Amino acid sequence: MELMKKTAAELSAMLERKEVSAVELAKAAFARTAEVDGKVGAYLTVAEDPALAAAEAVDRRRAAGETLPPLAGVPVAVKDNICTEGTLTTCASKMLYNFVPPYNATVIEKLTENGAVVTGKVNMDEFAMGSSCENSAMKVTHNPHGLDRVPGGSSGGSAAVVAAGEVPLSLGSDTGGSIRQPASFCGVVGLKPTYGAVSRYGLIAFASSLDQIGPFARTVEDAAMLMDAIVGHDPLHDSTSAKAPFEGSLRANLNADMKGVRIGLPKEYFGAGISDEVRASVLAAADTYKALGAEVFEISLPLVEYALPIYYILSSAEASSNLARFDGVKYGYRAEGCEELLDIYVKSRSQGFGQEVQRRIMLGTYVLSSGYYDAYYKKARAAQRKIRAEFAAAFETCDVILTPVAPTTAYEIGSRTTNPLEMYAGDICTVSINIAGLPAMVQPCGFDGNRLPIGMQLIGPRFGEQKLMNAGLAYEQASGLKNIIAAL
Repeated sequence: MELMKKTAAELSAMLERKEVSAVELAKAAFARTAEVDGKVGAYLTVAEDPALAAAEAVDRRRAAGETLPPLAGVPVAVKDNICTEGTLTTCASKMLYNFVPPYNATVIEKLTENGAVVTGKVNMDEFAMGSSCENSAMKVTHNPHGLDRVPGGSSGGSAAVVAAGEVPLSLGSDTGGSIRQPASFCGVVGLKPTYGAVSRYGLIAFASSLDQIGPFARTVEDAAMLMDAIVGHDPLHDSTSAKAPFEGSLRANLNADMKGVRIGLPKEYFGAGISDEVRASVLAAADTYKALGAEVFEISLPLVEYALPIYYILSSAEASSNLARFDGVKYGYRAEGCEELLDIYVKSRSQGFGQEVQRRIMLGTYVLSSGYYDAYYKKARAAQRKIRAEFAAAFETCDVILTPVAPTTAYEIGSRTTNPLEMYAGDICTVSINIAGLPAMVQPCGFDGNRLPIGMQLIGPRFGEQKLMNAGLAYEQASGLKNIIAAL
């Protein structure tokens, strides 16, 4: 556990100085997993043999005198909707219970090139649809800071495995807040990159125009290290990926000087529905920025009021289309006792998909149908363009925007499963960022009365990740809220 208490940057330095080997580090990660994951339930697949083989390869290269990337030998867990060649990738769904991809996602190829040691696949809401990690067909993941609480979703396993000290880094995906909300609930750093900054090839799609892979870490520097490894253009596999999105390394260019930085506080994010403890913690963070020399002022983003219905129309429509491929014929789950093709389709999809996935497929099919396309989907696309324009106008006066992440801290497991609308309302602070295609980073800014973490959200302009990380580093250094590991 002592090794797993250290940050990824500290472990990288120890590996470089040969104070620890990659194999020792991998074994320490698996020892910690054996100790605590029975309580947390983050992992779906522990890939111990491939991880140790990868660690041995790193040690051989280092012993031969090679200069290796910073991530070489550092353990990283991966959300179970990111394809890993030869390792089960289920999307936490019965539909893909036995799917072993014959290829790697681009981000996995990049991790391999950088010498990272992938420790396994972690739990999530089925097909990334949910906000609590309770929609998994496999198991329930628990928040390490309160085992009776949800870790958030859909990347609940990715956040929990870092907060529990099982690994220093993980990858998740964010369609409407699925990195940021669990990062807030679990007291870790989570970055949703600008749309196009990271290749989506090999990410099993939920909503293709909104999905984005991003890092979890316990410090801003660690998040920058992992982001540096996965960012970049993918001309062969992802035409939406951007060419040279950043100038140089995010980690190398970290700068905590806040003098003259303009920070906007949108009044719409601090209104009714946000708990007093969450509001107070985020506003206290704003005061910290003032003390550091930043200019903090109120702004208005009135159209974000419509972000939630826009998001659920657009994301459900794309989900309906993307999940049509899971039909019980080519791979994955097939229902038994079917006498004709239509039976295979209907029974396999009815039995293979959980309730939340079926709900969103039905909603998406409805808004795309000929009688309702113009009334719902077309209007949602038009409103999306207006929200993008509103954010662009805001960034003419702001460098970054500071908001809450979720209306509350982590709630009790089972407390919202019977009320989908209440669950959806928890995304009110996050979905607008995906609609606008912007980057946003979450990090801890305090604790509530139950000692559950509270997160704050920093939003930047397109490809403004460096601004977010600089502001995050400044707050982290001033507050001391970093490398938080749950006492399990």
